[in-house]
Amino acid sequence: MNDEFKGKSGKVKVMYVRDEDAGQKPNPRTGKGGRPAARQEDNRRSGPRTARNNEEGGRSSAGGRGTPARDARNSERGRSFGRRDDRGDDNRSFGDSPWRTVSRPPVADDSQIDEAASNKPVIDPEQIRRQRQEETRVYGENACQALFASRPESIVRAWFIQSVTPRFRETLRWLAANRKAYHVVDDAELTKASGTEHHGGVCFIIKKRMGMEVSEWLKKADTKDCVLALEDVSNPHNLGGIMRSCAHFGVKGLLVNDASLLESGAAVRTAEGGAEHVQAISGESFASGLEAFRKAGYTIVTTSSHEGTPLAKAELPAKMVLVLGQEREGLSDSAFQQGDISLSIGGTGNVESLNVSVATGILLAEWWRQNA
Repeated sequence: MNDEFKGKSGKVKVMYVRDEDAGQKPNPRTGKGGRPAARQEDNRRSGPRTARNNEEGGRSSAGGRGTPARDARNSERGRSFGRRDDRGDDNRSFGDSPWRTVSRPPVADDSQIDEAASNKPVIDPEQIRRQRQEETRVYGENACQALFASRPESIVRAWFIQSVTPRFRETLRWLAANRKAYHVVDDAELTKASGTEHHGGVCFIIKKRMGMEVSEWLKKADTKDCVLALEDVSNPHNLGGIMRSCAHFGVKGLLVNDASLLESGAAVRTAEGGAEHVQAISGESFASGLEAFRKAGYTIVTTSSHEGTPLAKAELPAKMVLVLGQEREGLSDSAFQQGDISLSIGGTGNVESLNVSVATGILLAEWWRQNA
């Protein structure tokens, strides 16, 4: 016997199965009920007497205040709620019912349940964590246009507001043709997706680029090559300004401790497309990377606010590594001692030093003037 109930989640099937065993087992849900086989035998023996009692009760009801229709309804109600059994006993509990509820949907055997469970997709949290570490968000119109022109295959997902879509027609066609997910959303939704209000109307999720080994860089280096080495520079806006200056003055390699810093959304946004013209370079350590460049014939050039040759009087070599330090403390003593030449940028002295991205622009401009 089956009942169906309709709720918010759809149809729920409840099965009632007659227990054919010699004894009635307890209700598996409540743990109540159960009836030994001897009691069931007594019920069968009392069958004729129960029939006579029912017949007499029917005649008395017909001659009393009740009516046959009302008695029929009362009898049906009593059977529905378990109040009267075949012998006419009152207050029978639900657990004494010979019907038991099966809580799972009907299947042929347990193997079908195991097969259904095995077909469900299994989400591996470790895999999701690795994927998120390999991805980053890029936003800003110029940054995203340059990224699409340089490496469209790295795009995983994209968001646009309606007003910028005419300028991204080619990108949208490519995303659709290559089955890449993209969404046209309002400003609030794009702010949520990009994590910033300064999204510029577009945001990509992309696969990060890995840093290139120093040995690989040296294999393809030109006769004129300026590499920028940044020791513990981590501010994304400074990194973005540095990459923009590098792209402008033809500097293609950046030796850094952590290549992923160059892929942050704020850094790429500030670079305004310059990040696509710069390659991160990594070594076993910052010091070992500088030593590898020295052995390959590069001149190591350091900077100082108070010491060194004034930039206006210095002759900058065609192949050099320009080393700059963190925003607050500058170069460490160990990195400074690795330098072959030390430079300083002259000025009024009203401030102790220049911002690292501003200083980078000035130094690279002089290298470009002398060696372009």
